[in-house]
Amino acid sequence: MELSKPWRDEVGYLKARLLEVSYETELAKRFLEEGLVRNAAGKAWQAWKALLAALALKEKEVLRTAFVGVRKLRGGKRLSEADWVVAFMPSTRVRRVAQILARKYGDSVLMYTDIALNLHEYQYNGPDKEGIFSRYPDDDAAREDIERLLRGLEEVKKLLQ
Repeated sequence: MELSKPWRDEVGYLKARLLEVSYETELAKRFLEEGLVRNAAGKAWQAWKALLAALALKEKEVLRTAFVGVRKLRGGKRLSEADWVVAFMPSTRVRRVAQILARKYGDSVLMYTDIALNLHEYQYNGPDKEGIFSRYPDDDAAREDIERLLRGLEEVKKLLQ
């Protein structure tokens, strides 16, 4: 399935992102059951990023004040920075988007975003007892936050209904 472009089909984009949230959440749960904690962290991160993009779509006009400018895409198409952020939700913009969304949807959006970013880091670096490469000293600590983020996904997803 191809992801609809939010500047062409907002309804289709929202449906696709919410479906992505469901699929990635289900995979994260399965990976946890199998003991694949780093894989589960990656899927929980992807689910959160998709949910944040869905929320951001609803608040695109507010995002326009924080993300100004224009992006040039392949083929010469020009796109506002805000539309680009909503469409691609790059990890470098995730926290700023969450800060903006937290103003309307509550601080839990920002808290879960921080957990998601920590899990994203853990996915690539694994556990680290010294806390240099990862905030998680072991897989059990990461598992706890994955489970927390999965609960948060359900909680925040209700805000879109």
